[in-house]
Amino acid sequence: MTKRVIALGFFDGVHLGHGALLQRVKERADQLEAVPCAFTFDRSPAAVITGQTVPLLSAVEDRIWLMRQYYGIQEAVVAPFDAMQRMDWQDFITNYLVGELGVVHVVAGHDFHFGYMGQGNPERLKAKCAELGVGCDIIQKIERDGITISSTYIRNLVAQGELERAAQFLGHPHILTQQVGHGKGIGHSALGFPTVNLRIPQRVIVPAFGVYATRVWFDGQHRCAVTNVGVRPTVADNDGRITVEGFILDFSGDLYSHTVRMEFHKRLRGERKFPTMEALAEEIRRNAQQTREYFAQNN
Repeated sequence: MTKRVIALGFFDGVHLGHGALLQRVKERADQLEAVPCAFTFDRSPAAVITGQTVPLLSAVEDRIWLMRQYYGIQEAVVAPFDAMQRMDWQDFITNYLVGELGVVHVVAGHDFHFGYMGQGNPERLKAKCAELGVGCDIIQKIERDGITISSTYIRNLVAQGELERAAQFLGHPHILTQQVGHGKGIGHSALGFPTVNLRIPQRVIVPAFGVYATRVWFDGQHRCAVTNVGVRPTVADNDGRITVEGFILDFSGDLYSHTVRMEFHKRLRGERKFPTMEALAEEIRRNAQQTREYFAQNN
């Protein structure tokens, strides 16, 4: 059986607090000649337990990409939370982690709970692992500027459009990965910019409405973009749906059906209605210049 060192958690956003766990996993995996892995759930535990809507910072695919890209995690196990919630906490460790996954070392946060009724906790995890001869590290909370790094705090920053500060706690830009859909052709025909039209996946947070300096990655390359998040109030036939529309700078081509990853770096202004499409186009050109200047200073 493959030997695995595994990080336990939900890892929404894969922020610097999560990073402390994932870095430890990579270190232990290298020492033990094992595969560095992460265990995560398909749904937000907080949303399931409280019955409330908890918007996510990242879809599961983005979580996995971030863990691989920034922390060298080779495998991600995405488990159904409902099944884990019904499992006895000891069975979770003995039968699932050790028996099925071949875990030789686990890493968890100080507040990680698991198993039926959340009866599994860091103390029980550590004791059971010791009994089974499995290594265990419990990582204490990570702070920045006197603030505990948490997905909840970062969600509030993203919802307010404070993407530069969010990146300081995430350790990377806030991202959205999507296959490009068809828009209405307005960006290209009326404004003179090629566009990518993305949608926010269900249950994923919507950044504050407005215009952002973004970077778009596709086909192994990247371009700067001016991206509007909102309902496009200036467009005559807008239907009130929330859209993410990126005007790509210094690029010509059609990216329809391509998968792109968009990084949100800075909010330039709030969304507002312009008297004419010409006025909107002029403002976007001004935002394009701001975006170029931003990335020239922050590369």
